[in-house]
Amino acid sequence: MAETVFVSEGVKVAGQSTEKEISGKNDLYQLFQNTPIPKDHVLDNLGLYIRRQSLSRILFMHELYKKILDLQGIICEFGVFWGQNLALFESFRGMYEPYNYTRKIVGFDTFEGFAAINEKDGTAEIIQKGAYAVTKGYEEYLNQLLQYHETLSPIPHIKKYELIKGDAAETIKKYLADNPETIIAFAYFDFDVYEPTKVCLEAILPHLTKGAIIGFDEINFHTFPGETKAFDEVLGINRYKIYRDRNNPIPSYIVYE
Repeated sequence: MAETVFVSEGVKVAGQSTEKEISGKNDLYQLFQNTPIPKDHVLDNLGLYIRRQSLSRILFMHELYKKILDLQGIICEFGVFWGQNLALFESFRGMYEPYNYTRKIVGFDTFEGFAAINEKDGTAEIIQKGAYAVTKGYEEYLNQLLQYHETLSPIPHIKKYELIKGDAAETIKKYLADNPETIIAFAYFDFDVYEPTKVCLEAILPHLTKGAIIGFDEINFHTFPGETKAFDEVLGINRYKIYRDRNNPIPSYIVYE
């Protein structure tokens, strides 16, 4: 199935949904908007509205998080978009290691979409500067959400997350220079495109502990060839066993050894 570019309220993304699937998703959203459930109960019953595909991704992130519980180091997400993974990681930390205040969660994103396109990124319609930009000022809203989730666990007075806005090909270097003690246990890449993926991979290699998990959202995916090319040039496709999740066709990960 060919990729299609979807634009909703100015937010441009790629997808493979059929018209029937899109219609069904809209119907579900209408059911959510018109819920007869009292507002005090809605947030405790979101499972009613989580689609199978979304639940599969949540379970995948949960499995990846569990793999680092015995490792020292922080979590980095490269390509935040709306920030759901960051919120999930905060919840998983609160569930499994609530007193581990060194398990910092750091998200890198322009919040303005792709900063630059390389010839290695291919020619799909979505490959254009500014694609995957979020709504204006969204990072402030996300910051409030992450702050709320942090208050639900012990030691809330110690801030254990950080949002780094800007082109990560530049900001990663400053972050690591400002935080030379950094050890990385888990890095998840969702930039989609070549240059920031390659630059950030190269930058974090000296900071990865053995056994660290490195996840990729678009490996072996025709629409975004740049992510796979960056992976191959830095790590080498034939040097690692690339694991996938049975419930998700594309997201993958390696164990850094």
